[in-house]
Amino acid sequence: MLKLVFLGRLEDAAGAPEREVEPAETFDDLLAGLEPELATALRDVRIRLALDGTLVGDPASLALQDGQELAFLPPVSGG
Repeated sequence: MLKLVFLGRLEDAAGAPEREVEPAETFDDLLAGLEPELATALRDVRIRLALDGTLVGDPASLALQDGQELAFLPPVSGG
């Protein structure tokens, strides 16, 4: 299983801080398997991704595998 971690406002959108799903072949396939509203929130260009603790520059380059953790990091604001 692939562990998805939702931080900040994304936790509210997902309805939970974490979720386990079957690994998908591509990032788009992963999002297609989620609720449409959540997938839209996760497609926001301001959302950063971390795969097993390492920031990912291009989601299209992800090779998702069983046992990995993919964290969705919303933009931080405030001062």
